Amino acid sequence: MATGVDAKLLKSTKFPPEFNQKVDMQKVNVQVMKKWIANRVTEILGSEDDVVIELIFNLVEGGRHPDIKSLQIQLTGFLDKDTPIFCKELWKLLLSAQASPQGVPKELLEAKKLELMQEKVGAGTPGCGVRDRS
Repeated sequence: MATGVDAKLLKSTKFPPEFNQKVDMQKVNVQVMKKWIANRVTEILGSEDDVVIELIFNLVEGGRHPDIKSLQIQLTGFLDKDTPIFCKELWKLLLSAQASPQGVPKELLEAKKLELMQEKVGAGTPGCGVRDRS
């Protein structure tokens, strides 16, 4: 579905070496990645944009082996200067996810572990940060 302009951009754009590695979406926990995509796009745009988020979902889930280079070209109009950064982050997470037995990127597992540990520490200190002003 690439137009002539897209084809020219694909040839002229310099992509990171990670983009040469294939991702098998059957090895990826898609629900976990969808949550990350939605959160990251909302963070980049400053508000939730269902159209952009759904577009990314469709491009990623469109086939067993998504084409990240084409995805980056198609997203440029929506994410502007943040597109290459977003695509590189997404691709690294997808590569990590397909290598994981659970299909979840180890980076997201580590972040969740840290978050749970911080919640546990916060819950373990009642009255933390509250001073008695009597």
